[in-house]
Amino acid sequence: MNAHSGRLTAIRPFTPPAGDPGFGVYVHWPFCAAKCPYCDFNSHVRHQPVDQERYVAAFRREIAEMARRSAGERVTSIFLGGGTPSLMEPATVGAILEAVAGNWTVEEGAEITLEANPSSVEATRFRGYRAAGVNRVSLGVQALNDTDLRRLGRLHDVSQALGAIRLAREIFPRLSFDLIYARPNQSVAGWEAELGQAIDLAADHLSLYQLTIEEGTAFHALHKAGKLIVPDGELSAELYEATQQITAARGLPAYEISNHAVPGAESRHNLTYWRYGLYAGIGPGAHGRLNGPDGKRHALSNERHPETWLKMVEDWDAGIAEDEPLGAAEQADELLLMGLRLVEGLDLKRWRRLTGRDVDPVVEADLRSHGMIERLGPDRLRATPAGMLVLDAVVADLA
Repeated sequence: MNAHSGRLTAIRPFTPPAGDPGFGVYVHWPFCAAKCPYCDFNSHVRHQPVDQERYVAAFRREIAEMARRSAGERVTSIFLGGGTPSLMEPATVGAILEAVAGNWTVEEGAEITLEANPSSVEATRFRGYRAAGVNRVSLGVQALNDTDLRRLGRLHDVSQALGAIRLAREIFPRLSFDLIYARPNQSVAGWEAELGQAIDLAADHLSLYQLTIEEGTAFHALHKAGKLIVPDGELSAELYEATQQITAARGLPAYEISNHAVPGAESRHNLTYWRYGLYAGIGPGAHGRLNGPDGKRHALSNERHPETWLKMVEDWDAGIAEDEPLGAAEQADELLLMGLRLVEGLDLKRWRRLTGRDVDPVVEADLRSHGMIERLGPDRLRATPAGMLVLDAVVADLA
C-alpha cells in the first residue's frame, strides 16, 4: 500500500520506530468449510454460499466507523484472520484493503497478512491475493503427518500442505505456518523430527502452539469422557523445552511464547498486540483497543454471530456489542499480560506511568529467587524460560 495515494503496491517492509507498537487493523472472516474439534475461535460453517458482496459493503461501513473513532492513526499492519480468510474471493480481499487505505493513512510497506488453509489454496487465488496487496501469508498446517491431521479435523493432507507451502514461498514475500504439538500419543523424539522437517520448509517464521483443551469444543467433551488423552504436564514441558532449543539452534528463536522467527521477520501485527498498541477490530467477533473521546483506552468487541453482526452494521454502521472504558489498573494488567509473553519483556516505564509505582519488590524478589523472572536493566522485566512454562501463575502473582 502507498501511504499517500491508497494504492496497493509492493514496497519495502515498514518497521515502526523503537518503542512504537504501531497501529493495526484486524479484519475477521468468520466462515470455515468445517469446524475443527479443538477450535474455540469465532468460526461458523454455512452450507449455502456466503453473499460476499453484502459482507464487503458491511466491512466498508464498519471500517469507516472505526477510522472515525481512531482519526489520525497511521496503519502499520493489517491482518485478515478467521475463520478461513482464504475462502474469500481475491476481489473481496482487494475491496477490504482498498477500504482500509481509503479511510486511514497506511504506511508504505505495511505488513498485510492473510490466514489460509492448505485445503482452500489455489494458485490463481493466491496470485489474486498478492495482486490485491497481501504481502504475508500464514498457513494453518497444524501437523506434518496424515494421521494427526485427520485427528485434528483438518481437511487437507500432508501433500496438500507441502504444495501450499511451496506455492506461498513462490508468490508472497513473507510466509509463516502453524503447527500444533503436545498432541495425543506424541513423543519428544517424534516432535523433534517433525519440527526439524518444519524448519527445513519454513521461510522466516513459525507459530508453534501447544494443544490446549478449550471448553465448548468437541475435544473438550472427548477429554472429559476420557476418550482423548493428551501429554501430561511433565511431557508438555519437555516438548516445550525441545521446541525452544531446536528453533534457537536452527536460527528461528522464540520472540514470543509460541512464535519463532528469523531476527527481523517477527509478525509486526502481533507485536502491536503484545506491545499493547492500539488496533481496530472489524467483522463478527473482532476485538479492538482504541482511545475514546473520554481520553481512556476502550476495549471494543463485536457481535459474534455473523448474520446478526451484518444486520447491526447495515442499521448502525458498526456491530459493536461491548464498549468498555479501561482504567489505569485494567490497562496495567493487560500490559503485564501481553508484555511478559515476549522475550523482550515488559516495558516498565509504561507500567509505572499507568500504576504510579514499580512492580511489588517482595513479589519480584520471590519470583526471581525461584528463577521465574529477570530484569533486563532498570526498565524491562521478562519471564525466564522456566517462567514461560507457568506464565499464567507468574502474571497472576505480579498483578
